[in-house]
Amino acid sequence: MININNSSDDRDQVKLKILSIFNKNVKGKKPDTTAANIRHDGREGHWLETQMGISHNASNTPDLYGFEMKNQTTSKTTFGDWSPKTAIWKGKNKIIGRERFLVIFGAPNHEKNDRCSWSGKPCPKIGPYNFFGQKLEIDGDNNILALYSFKHDQRDNKTKIVPDFLQKNDLALAKWDADYMKIKVERKFNNLGWFKCEQDKNGVYNKIVFGDPINFNIWVEGVKKGLIFFDSGMYAGNPRPYSQWRASNNYWESMTETY
Repeated sequence: MININNSSDDRDQVKLKILSIFNKNVKGKKPDTTAANIRHDGREGHWLETQMGISHNASNTPDLYGFEMKNQTTSKTTFGDWSPKTAIWKGKNKIIGRERFLVIFGAPNHEKNDRCSWSGKPCPKIGPYNFFGQKLEIDGDNNILALYSFKHDQRDNKTKIVPDFLQKNDLALAKWDADYMKIKVERKFNNLGWFKCEQDKNGVYNKIVFGDPINFNIWVEGVKKGLIFFDSGMYAGNPRPYSQWRASNNYWESMTETY
């Protein structure tokens, strides 16, 4: 049993324990997902969790001995699936239903029978308003807002899509409260830190890297700079929020310890 007191010696002890598990059960192997549901995108992640002795759950707490585990991905890695606390389709600020929101502020996918989703091009980012008149903005209290501006909406048929009562500028579509996000970020990443299991070009796990703890101030600065971004996957017909917050692998590598 490892006693964690957050001292550097204790942290190093935990890192060695995790490294030992990785070397014994993961290093030199490719994920074996033959028994998994081929439609489940997270099957390789589940394989890795099993090998590392982590139970499959959606708990917003560190995965292993006070460290959050991240898996190798192609170009970006997820911090968490964190929905807004309030939005115009939910909570105390609800003024329209979720499906109607997706029709008005999302985009149809012509390859999926015009199923509407708030993903890809409509998804707001830090910076100027996008083609759909949306952007992310952080206020003076570090609350994150998804804003819509009818004036900046460049869709030719916007007057037909957006009802009169929503034809506003700086309309808050969703809000991630700072206090709410602080809890989400720090429960996962601000204990002992995080580690990431990486694969070579053939998909074989070959190394493990560690990163320091991440508090909310560090995290929200990454959002302000556009290094950490909202990557919505919300779509019609599925009640799951799919509100992923991600960063490129280059950002994660910039925080990696030499180990």
